[in-house]
Amino acid sequence: MSEGDAPRPAGTGVFLGIPYDFRRPSWQRIRARSWNAEDRRLFTPKSFGWGYDINLHELLARLGVIRR
Repeated sequence: MSEGDAPRPAGTGVFLGIPYDFRRPSWQRIRARSWNAEDRRLFTPKSFGWGYDINLHELLARLGVIRR
């Protein structure tokens, strides 16, 4: 860990290059990862578990259904 890295909360990290988060899910974290207008990533770390969620806001913006 370098000096600029913030410590990760317990239960989160990366395994085999795939993020995991085994903390109890919260509505704030679910919303931040599944509908986030400020995040340009299409795939975001899962709100709970191992893998990725889809940022639906970014998906709809790329399809032209909504404006950024």
